[in-house]
Amino acid sequence: MGFTIAIAGATGNVGREMLDILAERGFPADTVVPLASRRSVGQEVSFGDKTLNVQALENHDFSTTDICLMSAGGSVSKEWAPKIGAAGSVVIDNSSAFRYDPDVPLIVPEVNADAIEGFAKKNIIANPNCSTAQLVVALKPLHDAATIRRVVVATYQSVSGAGKEGMDELFAQTRAVYVADPVEAKKFTKRIAFNVIPHIDVFMEDGSTKEEWKVMAETKKMLDPKIKVTCTAVRVPVFIGHSEAVNIEFENEITADQARDILREAPGCLVVDKHEDGGYTTPYESAGEDATYISRIREDQTLDNGLNMWVVSDNLRKGAALNTVQIAEILVNRGLITPKRQAA
Repeated sequence: MGFTIAIAGATGNVGREMLDILAERGFPADTVVPLASRRSVGQEVSFGDKTLNVQALENHDFSTTDICLMSAGGSVSKEWAPKIGAAGSVVIDNSSAFRYDPDVPLIVPEVNADAIEGFAKKNIIANPNCSTAQLVVALKPLHDAATIRRVVVATYQSVSGAGKEGMDELFAQTRAVYVADPVEAKKFTKRIAFNVIPHIDVFMEDGSTKEEWKVMAETKKMLDPKIKVTCTAVRVPVFIGHSEAVNIEFENEITADQARDILREAPGCLVVDKHEDGGYTTPYESAGEDATYISRIREDQTLDNGLNMWVVSDNLRKGAALNTVQIAEILVNRGLITPKRQAA
């Protein structure tokens, strides 16, 4: 007998992607229940060749649910994840609400799958920030090989990271530019069409943004607390796909050729790195794909044991929905949970 899965936030970009990925990967679910707020009740979402009606999160009986995949925002997660966990359903949460809780595992399966064992403390597992997820997939095999000392990363993050409102604003502003209408900024602090904005999330006391802090804190939690990380996070006028320019300093010697060979064999990584026009991957090409693409691998001549590389991934998939489903697959494949109906 299969599992009963709930999707909280099923009408959003990531929620819909979760439904698609569950179907694509043949997740062993007998029942899939899409959940959202009351105002979305009755909307239809697709799951494989089925059409499902959205139900109200607050009315769902989680005692009959095995896993709840949550992508409903931090405030909803803070309120509901502990309740859902207490009802016996394992919550895999895509918000930042529990990422820094020492009793909640923060998981990227290619990086720290074994840390999932701690989920039973609260029945909650956290999914990392989208920009961190792809970064650590690329860093992990290199850290294992040569020990990373310091990472400097600049992100180029698509508007889908800000949800449907962000995508709608880029579309509306782009159209307005072409037809000479006024350009309105609502979701973003400045115009995003034909522009870049060095500001994602709120500002902190040291001048960093919360997004930049997340990359640092989450990389340390999942990979190694000794690694020094600094980040500049930038929103760019791209619909789907986050890109990152990454500079890495290692304790031990590693060449670009060695890094290329290591990454070619690493889980979740796909190296596209030809020294020719177009011999690299862009966010447009990553859209709809599962891999973390790595290009432009080269040695940094300004320091000992340094490398530069370009990392690109579909933020709605590996940065959110795919990673969440992969975590659920670990729970099932390692026998960490069994279907409640079968147990009964």
